[in-house]
Amino acid sequence: MCSPETHAGLLARIPAVTGRDLPHWLEAVESGPPLLRHDERAQWLAGEHALPAAYAGAIVREHELRRAARRR
Repeated sequence: MCSPETHAGLLARIPAVTGRDLPHWLEAVESGPPLLRHDERAQWLAGEHALPAAYAGAIVREHELRRAARRR
């Protein structure tokens, strides 16, 4: 797990690194296979879409944070 600053930096660079914006990737996680563990979901995302592991992990973490915020 990275620091909040590192996480924010990774998220900010996602469009430049991947060519797609964050909402696209959050939807990919949402519509992906029903994996339970963070690392499994990040590995799936990285492998399925040829993403660097750090960016895949940041996308999955952001998806988890937003999902938890919706539950509150």
